[in-house]
Amino acid sequence: MTLVVEQREIVARDVVRLVLRDAEGKPLPPWQPGAHLEIDLPGSLVRHYSLCGDLSDVDRYEIAVLDQAEGRGGSRHIVRNVAPGSMLDVSEPRLLFKLVPAPRYLFIAGGIGITPILPMIQAAEAAGADWRLLYGGRDRQSMAFVDRLQKYGDQVTLAPQDESGLLDLKSWLETPVQGMQVYCCGPESLLQAVERGTAHWPRGSLHVERFAPKPMDDRMSESFEIELRQSGTILQVLEDRSILETIEDAGISTLSSCGQGTCGTCLTMVLKGTPDHRDSLLDNEEREAGDKMLICVSRSKSKRLVLDL
Repeated sequence: MTLVVEQREIVARDVVRLVLRDAEGKPLPPWQPGAHLEIDLPGSLVRHYSLCGDLSDVDRYEIAVLDQAEGRGGSRHIVRNVAPGSMLDVSEPRLLFKLVPAPRYLFIAGGIGITPILPMIQAAEAAGADWRLLYGGRDRQSMAFVDRLQKYGDQVTLAPQDESGLLDLKSWLETPVQGMQVYCCGPESLLQAVERGTAHWPRGSLHVERFAPKPMDDRMSESFEIELRQSGTILQVLEDRSILETIEDAGISTLSSCGQGTCGTCLTMVLKGTPDHRDSLLDNEEREAGDKMLICVSRSKSKRLVLDL
């Protein structure tokens, strides 16, 4: 769908908030906390941005974009070139970072990772859940939407690093809290610290969203076969090619986007065989089930994988 930029606002250092509406004034598809949009950009770039606006506003979407000098150019293009009146080709909201019902939540955000957390807080408030937010950043000037959070008082702990150091995760995560779900989004260092800090919590307590892929390990890649069940096609995946590349090389079209194992667009059902998961999206339970995989980065532990393609 094509959306027009209605409003542009600087909400922190290098962070721009955009309000989008339908170019023809139509109501927008509904969304849930944790959902994101995929935006098509020049140069065949596709970027994903979490929705961070009011869940009840059916006419507008809101995103916030960080100008990342070390990125691949998508966010920088938006920050420097997109203005009120600009037209953007946007997907319908996609939900991969789902807020599960719970009596209590601990939200942990670092920097631009606050964006998917904002509507989660709104939903938790509406449900009458007990919640707390730990929000860290390099300094106050880099932390977006602090003004929105002021109304929640001591439910929110702000931790600008130049004032108070890193977030005190140990005191919050040392003792598991019954029924509490932990949601975290931010830089990889924060995500790994929270993963370590919740390792002794009940299974399924932690939910994370990554903006970049996990650091890859040094596992060797061996060739293997894939069978595409819908067409009966059998292909050899070579050591230096991904499943996705192999399928595309054979002239077969399939959905994909980031190519890094973070967005979930290429998620594919596995009918037979054992995936070698190398993505940054699936949780431990989903990996152990072995019935789906991200074919842009993951490989196979078995000689053949049968995929529902």
